[in-house]
Amino acid sequence: MALVLTESDVTRLLRMEEVIAAVEAAFAAHGEDRAQNRPRNRIPIPGLTLHVMAAALPPAGVLGLKAYTTGSAGARFVVLVWSSQTGALEAVVEADRLGQMRTGAASAVATKHMARPDARIVGCLGSGWQAQSQLEAVCAVRPLARILVFGRDAHRRQAFAEMMAQRLRVPVEAVPSALDAVRDAEILITATTASAPVLLGRWLRPGTHINAVGVNRADRRELDDEAVRRADRIVVDDRTQAAIECGDLLPLVASGELSWDRVSELGEVVSGRIPGRRGRDEITLFESQGLAIEDMAAAALLLARARAAGVGQEIPIGR
Repeated sequence: MALVLTESDVTRLLRMEEVIAAVEAAFAAHGEDRAQNRPRNRIPIPGLTLHVMAAALPPAGVLGLKAYTTGSAGARFVVLVWSSQTGALEAVVEADRLGQMRTGAASAVATKHMARPDARIVGCLGSGWQAQSQLEAVCAVRPLARILVFGRDAHRRQAFAEMMAQRLRVPVEAVPSALDAVRDAEILITATTASAPVLLGRWLRPGTHINAVGVNRADRRELDDEAVRRADRIVVDDRTQAAIECGDLLPLVASGELSWDRVSELGEVVSGRIPGRRGRDEITLFESQGLAIEDMAAAALLLARARAAGVGQEIPIGR
């Protein structure tokens, strides 16, 4: 019997700290060649695109895929989970909140391993759905003193700042420009839907860590060329996937200014193969495309919690 789990089940059962630990373990497995990830494939038709991504995460006992559609009506996500031991279908998961949490968790893992240990001020460009979990996750790995938020809509960014201050118990200030969010920040988050750069390299201070999470298409970007040039250390979640869709890096690769040999994977950092930071003044950059191994890690955790709590609807399929 496969277990059907809804968005409300995900919200009820998962806690960010546990998702971060699960995603960190998945990246360690990826860095040690104990997990396999397959890049996202997109199938566009007029007005709609189907996206499919798959992974095997044997240390968590699962393999599976995430499929979702995007169009004018928004995005709809589902994750399918099979047992890596028996091949039986274990779960069908509504996965909007799951995806939000695992994306935040990946940034938390990068922040843990790449940001300065004493970093306490966060600048966030973006005040939407993904920005919420980014701040929640970073708060779980650093005791923050202050968060500065910029979004294009003044009313929305103010409402976002008030909501997140109450949720995180950290001072959150809505600021009038991107530069105001960046100039004092020690950790930066870009979580936007921008098609052109919102973070400029000339604004960056030495020692800053950047989590760039809003771009997973080759024709979009959040960072300008100078921001990438100034990064002393560039880490992606997966080089193969980044080479297809990381719009922040691809222009410099195309021009010959950046080689993929200079770009590391987060799994290599987490597994200890390479350091995430070598010096206090290094500017470090994590480019997050979003991997299916992250979905599998979160889904395996969710499945275990659901079984323990007796949550979800069983359906006779996949056995």
